[in-house]
Amino acid sequence: MPSRSQVEPSFISRQVTKARRFYREAGAPPHPGAQVVCGGWERCAPDYHIRREDFPYWSVEFVAGGEGLLRLAGRKHRLARGVVFAYGPGVAHEIHTDPANPLRKYFVDSCDDEFGDRLRRAGLAAGACRRLAKDDEVRLAFDQLISDGQKTSLRADRLAALRLETLLELIADGAASAEPRAWRAFQTYQRCRDVLEARAGELATAEAVAAAGHVTPAHLSRLFMRFCGQAPYQVLMRLRMNQAAARLEESGKLVREVGDEFGMDPYHFSRVFKRVHGLSPEKFLKSRAGVQTDGSV
Repeated sequence: MPSRSQVEPSFISRQVTKARRFYREAGAPPHPGAQVVCGGWERCAPDYHIRREDFPYWSVEFVAGGEGLLRLAGRKHRLARGVVFAYGPGVAHEIHTDPANPLRKYFVDSCDDEFGDRLRRAGLAAGACRRLAKDDEVRLAFDQLISDGQKTSLRADRLAALRLETLLELIADGAASAEPRAWRAFQTYQRCRDVLEARAGELATAEAVAAAGHVTPAHLSRLFMRFCGQAPYQVLMRLRMNQAAARLEESGKLVREVGDEFGMDPYHFSRVFKRVHGLSPEKFLKSRAGVQTDGSV
């Protein structure tokens, strides 16, 4: 939901099928750090097309998925997962999505007069487009920014500013590590990560993920530790247990029945579920039943 300013700015695109956004008040009381105007995540509609000759704020956009084309400051760029770009006042830009694979992207806008300098120090001057490694870190930073931006507390503006500072540091770090050789490795990681996310329900082991991604288990492990800081098995189990939680909550099935669906015996299923979610499947179901009963969600 919008925070503070309840009116959606005119420059926000309506050509989306799903979005999470926040809006802060431009001109709010000054505080150290970059002033955040708005930000969010959006899944573009197949006909998404933005063309602007100018823009009132400094903006950073990060592609989390899908494909598209970007014309920025007179240059063309291919948009794909891991690409980040910036524009601002006086910087013409045009964004097209691939209708067959619509863009999923994050954005943040700032009205800070010094934000152009902050972008340059991050290696992302307005009009620049970069490929990043470690995209999971940048995605998480954007999610945290959105969470803080949606708050209504007195410190929300300051929290959003700090999140944006962290985001710029992560972008600078990711751009520095995306040299040609590193980028090839990152593309292999992305391909394997896409396979893992799409087939987590059926791939029960890291070895199965490696086979599906056409790499060796050792290479898969090195890629995941390098680019997301976790072993592929950890990522796989988190995704599988997220799916399991949804099945428990929505299907009304017994814990052992859901465990069977994931090819896990009840003991193993409960142990892994608790490691990921912090409570057993039984306690998870009780907690969700309580939430639904008291009407708080």
